[in-house]
Amino acid sequence: MKVSERFWEASVEELKKGYIQERDYYMCLLCGRTFEQGVIYQVDGTLYEAEKYTRVHIDKAHHSVFDYLISLDKKLTGLTEHQNSLLKLFYQGKTDAEVQKELNIGSSSTIRNHRFVLKEKERQSKVFLAMMELLKEKDQHAPAFVPVHKTAKMVDDRYNVTEEERKGILAKYFTEGTDGPITTFEMQEKSKLIILREIASSRFDAGQSYKEKEVNEILEKVYHDYVTLRRYLIEYGFMDREPDGSKYWLKV
Repeated sequence: MKVSERFWEASVEELKKGYIQERDYYMCLLCGRTFEQGVIYQVDGTLYEAEKYTRVHIDKAHHSVFDYLISLDKKLTGLTEHQNSLLKLFYQGKTDAEVQKELNIGSSSTIRNHRFVLKEKERQSKVFLAMMELLKEKDQHAPAFVPVHKTAKMVDDRYNVTEEERKGILAKYFTEGTDGPITTFEMQEKSKLIILREIASSRFDAGQSYKEKEVNEILEKVYHDYVTLRRYLIEYGFMDREPDGSKYWLKV
């Protein structure tokens, strides 16, 4: 399930909620799980309709939308590590004095200055967002870029891939179609990224856990060296696993 595209397409209000309504179900933008309208969900003896249960799910699985967003790679948030730490403490309701003590920085006026810088960043972001929206209406030559997956561990030039390039890479290595095997895994890192993205989104389901044997069986149908594919899926942040390898799951 390719939920990362929907995450990037979501409005600010949708991102704040952490979920969207799609036809007859609600989708968690943070992990891709869906909850069907008309179904009653039960948690600890309490019954919830689908939308309310989606909010319960976000609280239980992700703690909060803020916690999820603040944990994204700094290339995706645009925050420095210091700004990230400040925002976490502000969100926790810490006073300026408590923040100053916890981070061991400057004085109360220093904290106020950091708050001012963050507000300035917010204003700049609004202006930039408005300009980019206006640009979309005029720029007829901008290529469509493949969105960076939210769980990417390090964002660099490997992610500079257009949709046209993506289609070319998939056609080159999936000669029998994307539901078949790949011819080789000896390729540029950018191509590996596209291939792994396709494997993760088309061969595994969000919200489902897999035993290592199950992962191996799925990947062996894609390429004989399934161990390498499995390792790369973890390294690129498409999948995660328990330390002992007993369980694997898709990160979205």
